[in-house]
Amino acid sequence: MNVQYSLGFKEQAVEKALNRGKHVTVREVAKNLGIGCSTLMRWIQESKAGQLSGPQRGTEKGLKRPQDWCHAEKLKAVLESGSMTEEALGSYCRQQGLFPHQLTQWKQELLAMPSKIKGDDQTEKAENRRLKEENKQLKRELNRKEKALAETAALLVLKKKADALWGSEEDN
Repeated sequence: MNVQYSLGFKEQAVEKALNRGKHVTVREVAKNLGIGCSTLMRWIQESKAGQLSGPQRGTEKGLKRPQDWCHAEKLKAVLESGSMTEEALGSYCRQQGLFPHQLTQWKQELLAMPSKIKGDDQTEKAENRRLKEENKQLKRELNRKEKALAETAALLVLKKKADALWGSEEDN
């Protein structure tokens, strides 16, 4: 039986195989995913060559790629999966088109987020204020230089007209 896997599944499988731990083999990753080891190895080679392709069945079902999930959706998935058993978690991940390690990563990101927001918020505001002031100063300087250039151009045109009407001092 020839099974068609979505491109998203192939990419996630390759990513999981490449980011596996030191003590995990490609064969174990393939077994956990329910695919053959040679299939996974072929996908890795195709991925490195930039030739990995497949039908987009996951998008037809309305599934999104994990990198397309917003913070609220990630939080909801982490909360929903928090108290699940390993079997229930596996089923949930298959339904959502995710891997359990992605949920773990999202949980760590979400836990680290509040401390990151507090500290960065003040520095970001100060940086924005400084950049706005610098922008305003540069605009003033540019406006001054444009006026000076326009005045110089006007004087040059007037001098040329005066020379054309009365002749230059060199002609006398």
